[in-house]
Amino acid sequence: MTGRTVIRGGLVITASDEIHADVLIEDGRIAALATSGSATAEAWTAERTIDATGKYVIPGGVDAHTHMELPFGGTAASDTFETGTRAAAWGGTTTIIDFAVQSVGRSLRDGLDTWNAKADGNCAIDYAFHMIVSDVNQDTLKEMDLLVEEGVTSFKQFMAYPGVFYSDDGQILRAMQRSAENGGLIMMHAENGIAIDVLVEQALARGETDPRYHGEVRKALLEAEATHRAIKLAQVAGAPLYVVHVSAQEAVAELARARDEGLNVFGETCPQYLFLSTDNLAEPDFEGAKYVCSTPLRPKDHQAALWRGLRTNDLQVVSTDHCPFCFEGQKELGRGDFSKIPNGLPGVENRMDLLHQGVVDGHISRRRWIEIACATPARMFGLYPKKGTIAPGADADVVIYDPHAEQIVSAETHHMNVDYSAYEGKRLTGRVETVLSRGELVITEREFTGRAGHGVYTPRSTCQYLI
Repeated sequence: MTGRTVIRGGLVITASDEIHADVLIEDGRIAALATSGSATAEAWTAERTIDATGKYVIPGGVDAHTHMELPFGGTAASDTFETGTRAAAWGGTTTIIDFAVQSVGRSLRDGLDTWNAKADGNCAIDYAFHMIVSDVNQDTLKEMDLLVEEGVTSFKQFMAYPGVFYSDDGQILRAMQRSAENGGLIMMHAENGIAIDVLVEQALARGETDPRYHGEVRKALLEAEATHRAIKLAQVAGAPLYVVHVSAQEAVAELARARDEGLNVFGETCPQYLFLSTDNLAEPDFEGAKYVCSTPLRPKDHQAALWRGLRTNDLQVVSTDHCPFCFEGQKELGRGDFSKIPNGLPGVENRMDLLHQGVVDGHISRRRWIEIACATPARMFGLYPKKGTIAPGADADVVIYDPHAEQIVSAETHHMNVDYSAYEGKRLTGRVETVLSRGELVITEREFTGRAGHGVYTPRSTCQYLI
């Protein structure tokens, strides 16, 4: 383990406070905070001193929705756990929660073992897993109880992708009933996949094959309908519900209504829905394929509703749904048929910076930035206060952030293993300068100084965000 580190002179920002303080790190954890210039802080000695004057000192980001090495549509996400976690660190994220996948006909344990093997010894930052439940039966329901006990406390189901991940309402209800008993949290991909498949078939029959039709068939109303249905099923089961990658204002309205009724219903959105739109999907020469993800990008007027939802806490978390596929050789599989374009965008490296741009643009406050990117995801998925805050006893996952540095996002300079950027050419104010993971320097003044295998698997407790 490293010895003592002191971070001096920065503005420490957490979900609840902004204070000018020095931070003492010892044996991989936050040992103390003290007012900068105070006798207490001045008395600290350390092997390493980091000057954060004029900078923010913030908790490492917690990205609760990534898909490294995910098989999809005959190919696989282009980031490995090694490349993906390195890119995450570059972007100021120090913990990811990825998704282990149960294959139909196989056990949850098989899926978890497979993903553990992919990640073990390869991660630059700490990681945990959710479990995708593709096949609800008596055996998998029993396995859910065992997984909760050992720290895999959330389970994702899909109302979309019939024939792949899809669960019907009966399977969803059974899993929700089980999670109501064992303390697990059901995460829902809320889109009416059965209806969408009809619209896909009809669009292709009309010769509508370009990427923009991906957005047109996956209608906002079918996201809202599925969100409503998931909420009602959760209500029947007496279970909490977390709806992933909310993109449509009509779906936000369903969540807001449920929360107004006092239900434990939560919503996540992603940077792509806050900054991109159907204009990107409509880019000519098949360029729109770069922006194909599900739920899809929406018309620009949905963005204001998502930002408002983040301000009012009707949306609690911003994750990336990082699932990169290269344009050449992967996205191109869907030339002539948009339904064959692998669904997913790269973004694990861009989230903290894009959300800081939201602060600069006046959409959210600095503390809210930390809340939606660090603290709430840690609480939602049972990692708090080990992760998501800067407080005595917390893991020393700390980012020195320069709020004034300017950058232009580009595939030329990013570290994700993908041949394009969804935000190519976008100017941002704010940039990660130095990143510590459990007290070890992973990014040192814009240089990667970490290593594969530093990141460790982190079991989670149950949701710490329930009403």
